[in-house]
Amino acid sequence: MNGGLPPYYFRVKDNGALVFRVDAENRQRRLELDQIATININNGQVKPQGETKLTAEDEAAIAEWIAARQATLAARDTDDILRAIDHLNLTAHWVQSKATDEQLDLVTDKLLMAMHDLRTVLVKKRADRLLG
Repeated sequence: MNGGLPPYYFRVKDNGALVFRVDAENRQRRLELDQIATININNGQVKPQGETKLTAEDEAAIAEWIAARQATLAARDTDDILRAIDHLNLTAHWVQSKATDEQLDLVTDKLLMAMHDLRTVLVKKRADRLLG
């Protein structure tokens, strides 16, 4: 490592990342980030930047980052759903204890439709798992 710096930097974007090789050992003694690839996390595609030829070390670091990123995103998805469950519980308490008639008029139909849609999907998925 160069003074404690990692050899690669991954700039996260919506569907993946830009991969940079970190260079701190140049003549100007400046930190430089040289883009070497673009990653699409959705399909796992890695595109080298320009004329760059990825080394085995580059490919290994990118594969490791993809696996770690996919694990992070999966954990976030699960955490988001667990937070949604908490929020549903808080919403039930709000409806029962604090909501005014006017507030309920604003949200009731939307909440009922969303909950019906969710229930339908959950029941279908459970049935598919039990039958499949």
